[in-house]
Amino acid sequence: MAKDLTIILEDRPGTLADMGETLGDAGINIEGVCGLPCEGKGVIHIIVEHAAEARRVLEDGGFEVSDEREVLLLEVENQPGSLGETARKVADAGVNIEFIYVASNNRLVVSADNLEGARAVL
Repeated sequence: MAKDLTIILEDRPGTLADMGETLGDAGINIEGVCGLPCEGKGVIHIIVEHAAEARRVLEDGGFEVSDEREVLLLEVENQPGSLGETARKVADAGVNIEFIYVASNNRLVVSADNLEGARAVL
């Protein structure tokens, strides 16, 4: 199962570059990323192949990793309606999507309040 890391950055120029360079210098590829400002901070979600190693590298580099959670990594068609179809299946199962973003190779990263319930319908 895939793991999403949540990294909290200062909301200023260069912090995202610093994070990306830290992972890149360690040979860690970012397969999916989502970032938003929130209350003066940058909240970044990433998917990497080896989450434990990425977490160690980030923390050793002085970055705050605030969460690590299992998520679904789903291959989807890049066509109109794909998101709606996926979200409808989850909703009809009574599962709430907590966050969702796109990763490389037409994949969706999905976090839900009931991951097993979401996995069962997807």
